[in-house]
Amino acid sequence: MQGFTPSISIIVPVRNEADQIHRLLQRLGSVLEQVLIVNGQSTDDTVSVCEQAGFKVIQSEPGRARQMNNGARYKKADCYWFLHADCLPSKGAIEQVLQSCQRGDIWGRFDVRLDDRAIIFRVIEKMMNWRSCLTQVATGDQGIFVSRALFETVGGFPEIPLMEDIAISKLLRHHCRVVCLNDSLEVSSRRWRQMGITHTILLMWWLRLRYFLGADPADLHRAYYG
Repeated sequence: MQGFTPSISIIVPVRNEADQIHRLLQRLGSVLEQVLIVNGQSTDDTVSVCEQAGFKVIQSEPGRARQMNNGARYKKADCYWFLHADCLPSKGAIEQVLQSCQRGDIWGRFDVRLDDRAIIFRVIEKMMNWRSCLTQVATGDQGIFVSRALFETVGGFPEIPLMEDIAISKLLRHHCRVVCLNDSLEVSSRRWRQMGITHTILLMWWLRLRYFLGADPADLHRAYYG
């Protein structure tokens, strides 16, 4: 792969993220031509916030998996990097993705760092990162990146209402191991704060178990989002 400079598309699915997305837009401002915002019928000012910052926005039916797949079809590149609106990559994160793709790593993810300073969140994030590398399963919060060739081979994200990140990880790991980059994406702890730490931990584990046992993702979506 020496001498190969991969192209990258950074796909950000959004729905009602006007209050959360400012930091991400500022961080990606230097590479905005490589960024595509995929709006899923927001009813707030998300679209205007993104467009005023100079970012390309396309419209999609709502559903994170559907939005990310539509983004990948619209903005083709050698490598796709999928980011949530409430995350904050480090300043060198995009270079790490490009270097990884250049080495021939065809899918990977970052460690996650929750933005709350409480010690319990350090424990939670370490467990999340350790579990991810052990199981070869990445979550959307970890900034999944994947080569276009492999993404198309597995058919993109399964278009299910919830657990699309788990589902695609299971498809990707059949082809190769995930590359676990130690650099961290800072992720909002808002849901942990709103729902309570213990409740959120138990709910996430319960939903994962139900998914493993074959529960309908639509039922899991209702249980998670109420």
